Amino acid sequence: MSILIEYYTLSNGYKMPKLGFGTYKLRDGEEAYQAVLYALEVGYRHFDSAIIYQNEKSVGKAIKDSNIPREEIFITSKLPPHIKNKKSAKRMFERTLANLGVDYLDAYIINAPGPFDDLDGDYDEGNVEVYQFLEELYKDELVGAIGVSQFEIKHLQNIMDHCDVVPHINQISYFIGHRQEELVAFCGDNNIQIQAFSPLAKGYLSHPTIQEMAEKYQVSIPVLALSYDIQKGVAPIPKSSRKSHILSNTKLDILIDEKDIALLDQIKDDPRKYDD
Repeated sequence: MSILIEYYTLSNGYKMPKLGFGTYKLRDGEEAYQAVLYALEVGYRHFDSAIIYQNEKSVGKAIKDSNIPREEIFITSKLPPHIKNKKSAKRMFERTLANLGVDYLDAYIINAPGPFDDLDGDYDEGNVEVYQFLEELYKDELVGAIGVSQFEIKHLQNIMDHCDVVPHINQISYFIGHRQEELVAFCGDNNIQIQAFSPLAKGYLSHPTIQEMAEKYQVSIPVLALSYDIQKGVAPIPKSSRKSHILSNTKLDILIDEKDIALLDQIKDDPRKYDD
């Protein structure tokens, strides 16, 4: 069975394709348009966008021009991380719908617990205010699911203590060697689906064990890494503007042996710091 037709069922019963297509850093215009159009052609049905990527119009145009029924495509967008009040959140949501040319989203999430230049700041009150707006969108069936991105346990607990709907999704950096085990366990205990926004480690997967494992299974390192995420119950969102990579990232037809998964679990040496 192709990974492109497999789904995770969120805690509210909404179905989300396991493999998504990321649009971060795809340049607005032909690059974003052609990448999304080709992804649709080869079978992707889950697209991750954000108004701050400044390419939603191109993403929306590709979706429209594909002539694939809207209900067959899962579209996620994000509320900008600096927006922490309902009035501005409403304006951003309406602008995203207009950019994408749709009348509902499958998922809408808060892009981060604080502005990217102040992720350690205290925005608990603002996060509750905008999440309660997301709850209104959810109640009004303008979104199929709601969630957050880069939220740590303390941020999630703040939402759960003051809001009615437990986030359906938490989008974090997750890959071999960077698994955020405590956070992932907390999300699992609360039926929050993990999405991986950097499943290929932004190019850093050069550990000898990873290379040896890819050779053993006769696959590329990206295919191994994405397959690892899927077997962990995580929804990876790789992105690329290259047709060859867009296609190859769908060839996840390997099953990594549990003993090999355990070996990959032992890798913990990515030296870079991530804003998670």
